[in-house]
Amino acid sequence: MILILGTNVAEKPEEYQQLLAHLATMPGIRTRVHVEQGSEQSVTEIYLIGNTKALNISDMQSLPCVDRVVRVSEDYRILGRHKDDQRATHFEYNGMRFGQDTLQVFAGLCAVDNREHVEMMLRALRDNGQVCTRMGAYKPRTSPYAFQGHGKNCLSYVFELAGKYGIKVMAMEITHESHLDEINEALHQTGNPTGVMLQIGTRNTQNFELLKIVGRQTEMPVLLKRGFGITLDESLNAAEYLASEGNSRVVFCLRGMKTNMGDPHRNFVDFAHVPVVKRLTRMPVCIDPSHSVGTRAASPDGIMDMMHVTAQGVLAGANMVLVDFHPVPTEALVDGPQAMLMNELPYFLEDVQIAREAYLKRVELRQRQE
Repeated sequence: MILILGTNVAEKPEEYQQLLAHLATMPGIRTRVHVEQGSEQSVTEIYLIGNTKALNISDMQSLPCVDRVVRVSEDYRILGRHKDDQRATHFEYNGMRFGQDTLQVFAGLCAVDNREHVEMMLRALRDNGQVCTRMGAYKPRTSPYAFQGHGKNCLSYVFELAGKYGIKVMAMEITHESHLDEINEALHQTGNPTGVMLQIGTRNTQNFELLKIVGRQTEMPVLLKRGFGITLDESLNAAEYLASEGNSRVVFCLRGMKTNMGDPHRNFVDFAHVPVVKRLTRMPVCIDPSHSVGTRAASPDGIMDMMHVTAQGVLAGANMVLVDFHPVPTEALVDGPQAMLMNELPYFLEDVQIAREAYLKRVELRQRQE
């Protein structure tokens, strides 16, 4: 059960303490407090954990400071979309809004290789009206001999250039808790010129200790990639690990499932699950066409497979696109063969917009039938 408190709870400290004291006397019930911080106001939610079936909703709603009560009936207690649950399906970060009704494109380098290429990428994004990107500093690789990323050595110039070109949010994968400190330190040293969305890669989807640590920090939102070789339910529970530790600003990313049944694509494209995740949870949903397809192959119509699957995901209601670009793919240190070219960026963005407009028309058509 979730108790959603009034937005002015801070103005009623005595009533709030009365509420906590009352909840502490309830046998078999533990409480966990979450604060959702918006741009103008914060919302406090108290999660009652234990046997709450006997609790009467009307009685709970009459308690001090309580505005609404939601009875949780699904596994995803915090991020789930529950019956009669009207909680927001969006969050704000560094001036950007991420929700189930928005669409952001994060085009950029899968792996940072040098300052020149970073600047070329960010300049192209600015010139095309974009304020988000992906920049990989830490790269988990299958082979121990493959390039693992420049790590903290590139963070300062990546963040400085992001500020120079007006990038508000960049997605950056981390693989160890020490990376949190390195990112925070580099942001502080450069004057916090941009924002970072921490990315949990598919290999770490079930690294539960890392999920807990990342979830305990609430400054930066998290992009969680679906784990390959596990079920959708298991991946959604990984997102719940983050939220259960305090950070519910999570975007769920579909990146294809690891199976030879997807050949010749790199992974089996799973973008049909976009509306499924939005139905089961309140998380915005991201698609990763680059790692799903893995090549620049094109169909007879001349359109690359990556473009086709991107359109499919956006048509299904995706809220974020994570896609690889590189100024010189032949020089890329990671995944060069699947990277799109700088001169293809405006074409890609326009194609995404076409698919987005088609999705909005589909929503409008459905609303007219009600």
